[in-house]
Amino acid sequence: MRAWKHNIVLMLGGVLIALLLCEIVLRMTSISWPSFYQPDTELGASLIPGAEGWWTKEGNAYVRINSAGLRDREHAHTKPAHTLRIAVLGDSFAEALQVPMEEAFWSVLERELEGCPSLAGREPEVINFGVSGYGSAQELLMLRHRVWSYDPDIVLLAFFPGNDVRNNSRVLEPEDMRPFFVFKNRELIPDFTFRNSARFRSMQTWVAWWKHRIKNASRIYQLLSQVRAIVTTRRDGLIETGLDSMVYVEPRDQAWKEAWEVTDGLVLRMRDEVKAKGADFLVVTLSTGSQVHPDPAVRQSLEKRLGVSHLFYPDFHIRDLGQREGFSVLNLGPLFQSYAQEHRAFLHFENSEVGTGHWNKDGHHLAGTLITQKLCGDLLRKTSSSSSAAKRQVNVNHP
Repeated sequence: MRAWKHNIVLMLGGVLIALLLCEIVLRMTSISWPSFYQPDTELGASLIPGAEGWWTKEGNAYVRINSAGLRDREHAHTKPAHTLRIAVLGDSFAEALQVPMEEAFWSVLERELEGCPSLAGREPEVINFGVSGYGSAQELLMLRHRVWSYDPDIVLLAFFPGNDVRNNSRVLEPEDMRPFFVFKNRELIPDFTFRNSARFRSMQTWVAWWKHRIKNASRIYQLLSQVRAIVTTRRDGLIETGLDSMVYVEPRDQAWKEAWEVTDGLVLRMRDEVKAKGADFLVVTLSTGSQVHPDPAVRQSLEKRLGVSHLFYPDFHIRDLGQREGFSVLNLGPLFQSYAQEHRAFLHFENSEVGTGHWNKDGHHLAGTLITQKLCGDLLRKTSSSSSAAKRQVNVNHP
């Protein structure tokens, strides 16, 4: 009996030593999969103020969440004088955990706007409100609950065609721990059903709080969680994980038609609320790896499989909505595709079959540059129009 107990102690000691060594190796190599998120009764989930850690799942960056719960540097709520303030709404592409903060497209945008002559002495300030997993519903709520206290001059909606439409549908979206909007008597109203679920309530218990603390303190725990996620994730050939190929196709069934109807309604609601605040509204449609693979043969294979002539249905849908409803749209996908093909460059991380994943450094830089050109051009036209109107007024008053 004594020998048996001795062997158990030795075995447990060996396991503990092995776990300790594994933890040390993971820390020395900066390998981690921290969680930066907390349950949020308004938004479903939000970033934890002050959270930080290495992000190595895709790309490599040390991430710090600021005191307001934004993946950004600190920003004063009161807008400084002589400042053009831009608020960016979006999902994981805007959150940009995969690259250092200074390489994210909104940082590139802020730096490059400094050279825009139409700013007329104003300093550009870009504030990032992007959070992974958000769809248009959460972005509208983020606008209402967090953005307006910063008094932005421009609201930029980073619309990701890969899953934003699906995210807006209670029928299509598998992750239901989020708010939705639904049409009722032709009125778009919020649906906060998730608040009443046992799962959401369990996420707010002290047990969940301790589990979160242990996960962020233990690299081994993070590794095991990541392995489990990989094992349970289904991959579908040419389609990126977490995306849905039907977004590339004009909606054929009722679920997708309703998803697009809600999406359009949410974008228009954002436009109306931005306009009511006296700010400007710009929608920028981002890119998926499938859309901008540098090899035309790879793209054509997916197009043939889906029975479409191109992969830009969602981008052009938003473009046409903007033309009808009077708001600005910049489609990055076609521009990215031309650049990628001409330079034989991958702009998304996973340089394999379809170049999937989030934007890499080059993708973020190209996006920041193209958005700068769009905004600077729009600002120049707006300034020119204002000047012309002022001159006409002078002529009227002083013939």
